Amino acid sequence: MKIIIAPDSFKGSLSAPAAARAIALGLSRVWPEAECRLYPLADGGEGTVETLIGLTGGQLVVEEVLDPLGRPVEAAWGLLGDGLTAVVEVASACGLTRLEPGELDPARASSYGVGQQIRQALGRGVKKLVVGLGGSATNDAGAGMLSALGLKFFDQEGRLLPPGGLALARLGAIDASELMPELGAVSIVAATDVQNPLTGACGASAVFGPQKGVAQELVESFDLALGRFAAVSAALTGREAADKPGAGAAGGLGAAFMFFTEARFQPGIEFVLAEGRFREKAAGASLIITGEGSSDGQTIWGKAPVGVAALGRELGIPTVCLSGSLGPGYQKMYASDIAAVMSMLPSPMGLGEAMARAEELLEDAAERLGRLLAVRL
Repeated sequence: MKIIIAPDSFKGSLSAPAAARAIALGLSRVWPEAECRLYPLADGGEGTVETLIGLTGGQLVVEEVLDPLGRPVEAAWGLLGDGLTAVVEVASACGLTRLEPGELDPARASSYGVGQQIRQALGRGVKKLVVGLGGSATNDAGAGMLSALGLKFFDQEGRLLPPGGLALARLGAIDASELMPELGAVSIVAATDVQNPLTGACGASAVFGPQKGVAQELVESFDLALGRFAAVSAALTGREAADKPGAGAAGGLGAAFMFFTEARFQPGIEFVLAEGRFREKAAGASLIITGEGSSDGQTIWGKAPVGVAALGRELGIPTVCLSGSLGPGYQKMYASDIAAVMSMLPSPMGLGEAMARAEELLEDAAERLGRLLAVRL
């Protein structure tokens, strides 16, 4: 029996490779003779660079950038095996993992470090740039990134705006005259892990803002600020992007690419599956097991498990998902080609304990899953 094990990372506790190994170990207690093939994945968020480097034989490039709060840090981007493709992972420079819980401050958090990484990659003479849009601690519509790439943002009195999402409410003008010309000379792929628009009830501020520290009473203020960014950008570029799928990815970085580059948008998981020739590798399998740290109603918006399951359906292979936890709306996954969803938690426990024991809990959950599947009624 051939089983494909293709999880995303369990953020903050297990990398995708570690999660795949844990699932395989649990299954081996039930099916020791099964042929388990491990294909750790990413969907544009945390782990995208590591995954693509592993798939293509590339290399990590580590250089200094600014983190979301403007502090110098070492951050990595990837040069793929062809030597001509760079992969920048938003989470590396301005991700949630860069900040302690008490440091979350989207009012001043900036995506400037992402722009620095893009500059570094373009300085290597790459011909293709892949940007993984996921896992950011920012809600600034990519204004910080664009600043690092040459744009200037002014308030209505002609003063430069400070970093952060709320400052965009005072945006009066954008000067794009010094935007790096190299951006127009490379092919850009924006790999998204969600399909949310920039603004509105399903937008960046309303859906993802709270997990980045946006207080509920300030969601509308952030949404209006991003709307102001969209209005001024549209007037300058003649483009409309606020309502487009993916514009709200990574705190609105998607919109920045739509307005100011010729980026082609693609679900991150689709890009990774194609680069890794997953269709070819999964052919003939009896089962696909995927997973992620938390499954809820947002999973269907382009996260790794749903992308894996869609390909599984095309190949006629059932897909099940092992998750660190199940949140509101996870049942929507059943309509997205996922046959079953199981939490790895055997009993109520605190988040700290669950994360500390993640490897053990995931192994045990995989064993439980195997024993359930082995039942013959």
